[in-house]
Amino acid sequence: MEVYLDNAATTKVMDKAVEKTALVFNLNYGNSASMHKKGMEAEKEVIHSKKILAGILKIEPNELYFTSGGTESNNMAILGAARIYHRRGKHIIVSAYEHPSVLKTAMSLEEEGFEVSILKVQKDGSFLLEELEKLIREDTILVSIMHVNNEVGTIAPIEKIGKLIKKKNQNTLFHVDAVQSFGKLEIFPKKYLIDYMSVSGHKLYAPKGIGILYIKKGLRLKPLFYGGGHQEGVRPGTENTPAIAALGTVAEQLYANLSENYEKLGHIKKYLRDRILNEIENTYQNSPSDEITGNHILNIRFEDVKGEVLLHSLEEKGIYVSTGSACSSKKTELSSTLLALGYTSAQVDSSIRFSFSLDNTIEEMDYLVEQLKQIVPTLRKFVKK
Repeated sequence: MEVYLDNAATTKVMDKAVEKTALVFNLNYGNSASMHKKGMEAEKEVIHSKKILAGILKIEPNELYFTSGGTESNNMAILGAARIYHRRGKHIIVSAYEHPSVLKTAMSLEEEGFEVSILKVQKDGSFLLEELEKLIREDTILVSIMHVNNEVGTIAPIEKIGKLIKKKNQNTLFHVDAVQSFGKLEIFPKKYLIDYMSVSGHKLYAPKGIGILYIKKGLRLKPLFYGGGHQEGVRPGTENTPAIAALGTVAEQLYANLSENYEKLGHIKKYLRDRILNEIENTYQNSPSDEITGNHILNIRFEDVKGEVLLHSLEEKGIYVSTGSACSSKKTELSSTLLALGYTSAQVDSSIRFSFSLDNTIEEMDYLVEQLKQIVPTLRKFVKK
């Protein structure tokens, strides 16, 4: 049996998305910027996808720009906004457990004279709104907060955050990394007072290499690179029409059954969590309570077991999990998220992230638990006391 539980890193592409991609590759393969019939056919695919996505987000289609994914969208938002609005101020706020494409991007701006403040997070992954309020200053140009954390699944109260930011300083821009939430939760940029928002397609059953950046109407950003006049020059380069069409198709499918999908993910997550914690000794949940956690991410600590060794032991049984963010899993560095939450290096080193998709089943969870019940005690025998 093959059990794939690394869906926070990437998902299998949905069948309907594969079909849509093939259709565009084979029939509507023109350059969407070309003026002839083939170009117009491709442009229709782009326009149609934009309308679907804009309808879901309750925004205008011209507020959406297609990118190569979440990393590019985050870089565009943070660097682009900071550089074009630098006269307003040079102070930026990010939370301690942001994705590297936010944290490292913000920190890179210090070389350009910006000051970056890190909002500390509590043990459960939440943070105190009053602490954020204290950090916001007259010269705070941007606040960037992840909607759903990619390692422990904590859901940030972005609607409250948006209102707090604008109340404290109406000129402070609000960027949201929605890579782990779009396709699973409702999110309305205008209602939540979001100025920029990033989405990645391959986290929600669309192909790799496609993402979107929402830019509130009336706002601008300095482009990361220059070229033709595609997408108003905000993100130049020939549009990835097949992937754009697939993203629209997937989003339409997901949001047509959003609550049912989310409930299914929650059922699988709780079933696996309860079996592991109840049937395997010395296991602990790193992910916060269900009330503030996304249904597709579960982080479990297996005391006296090396996470990487457990990962490869499960791999031999056809089970695929992760020890943290895919952006750092092949490096020696430990999870910055778990460290920020206050876990020790040893605890972080023994943690595994399970992330679920709609393809997963209870039967797969039973198979996983049975393998864990054999593997974990065996690995613990080799731990030096």
